Amino acid sequence: MSVATAPGTVSATSPAARNLLLLRIAAWTILGAPLAWGVYRWFWGDGFGFDPVEEMLHYSGLTAVWVLIASLAITPVRRWTGFNALQKIRRLTGLWAFAYATMHLSVYVTIDQWFDWVLIVEDLRERPFILSGSAALALMVPLAVTSTKGWIRRLGRRWVSLHRLVYLSAGLALLHFWWGQKADLRNAVIAAAVLAVLLGARVWWAVQKRRRAA
Repeated sequence: MSVATAPGTVSATSPAARNLLLLRIAAWTILGAPLAWGVYRWFWGDGFGFDPVEEMLHYSGLTAVWVLIASLAITPVRRWTGFNALQKIRRLTGLWAFAYATMHLSVYVTIDQWFDWVLIVEDLRERPFILSGSAALALMVPLAVTSTKGWIRRLGRRWVSLHRLVYLSAGLALLHFWWGQKADLRNAVIAAAVLAVLLGARVWWAVQKRRRAA
């Protein structure tokens, strides 16, 4: 006996559903790998080296920046390749970026500053890269909170406008990353180049859409 499915839905046993499940498993595995590697390093590896606090800050921050850029890359890559299933993992990727950015802040507040709010406020005033990083994370908070389908329905068209803040957040995060580098700027330069390409693609598509509408 066959089981009918509603129009527009995908059977749980269909090839499309299996491929989507595999894509989500791959996404969870890839996105969670940096966290797993960090846990391994801390408990069974090098303990994050000679200066563990500095290395943890660098590792968590670098991971947050690249996962955030990966979330911004999903729509352009989908449009370039036609692999529309990628859109199904965009929210997941963005939430992982927020999680890694929160871990980065947590290391700074707890292990680095030991909840010394006076020193933290002084850092915000005297070190611009701390301020830019804090602003980047603050902008990510409403994006993470409103990433559910319920919030998409509530906000309607305003949801799209709100979530454009992710580009400002990414720019501030990259500025924080760039300013925070003491010598090796290779990662920062590569990240800036990738972000520039992604933003350029967005601008190009927006211009083309306006021309077609004119």
